Amino acid sequence: MRLPAAIDHVLFDLDGTLVDTAPDLADALNQVRLEQAHPALPMPSIRPFVSLGTNAMLGAAFGIGKEHADFAAIRARFLNAYREHVAEKSRLFPGMDRVLKALADNAIPWGIVTNKPGQLTAPLARALKLDRMTKCIVSGDTAEYAKPHPAPMRYACALLGCRPGQVLYIGDARRDIEAGKNAGMKTLAAGYGYIPLDDAPGTWGADGVINSPLEILDWLPGIRP
Repeated sequence: MRLPAAIDHVLFDLDGTLVDTAPDLADALNQVRLEQAHPALPMPSIRPFVSLGTNAMLGAAFGIGKEHADFAAIRARFLNAYREHVAEKSRLFPGMDRVLKALADNAIPWGIVTNKPGQLTAPLARALKLDRMTKCIVSGDTAEYAKPHPAPMRYACALLGCRPGQVLYIGDARRDIEAGKNAGMKTLAAGYGYIPLDDAPGTWGADGVINSPLEILDWLPGIRP
């Protein structure tokens, strides 16, 4: 299926869509668990929570929420541990390098809109050299509001010099699709991302669900893979 010919810009969520960051996040989470005298958790039990953010990961790993007396200290330790090793194991999802090359070859500008804070997004983007390829990076604290609010999506459009109706946004969480739709963009749900077993991307209201990055090229109008 092809999207309308007007779609000539692409925006990506970061964790679970563009980059497989789960290994580094899991290592940081387990480092803190070991410091707290808890055994390490296996990757399959951590992976589904990555795109839900830090608080969800800590809730799954320690069974506590923001109201817990130790939450702030554990959160700070986790973020510090992750920042120290933000790109040791993180890599583009398989096939994404070919997608980015196809976008470049077809002169389709692309950017990143993530809820990851800028202090973590920037070093990750530098380490993977994404900052040299992308036309914009909007982090969770760049705009006044984060996803699912449309503010970061609109800010990205301002940086790209385009209208929301020209943009395809791809993400692996319901809030990604809601943010794109709220801004007036076309959306694809990244079914290969960090999605809990009890969630169903087909119910998010996206224009489509993809099972691998290369399927993105099937949706873009006029592209030459």
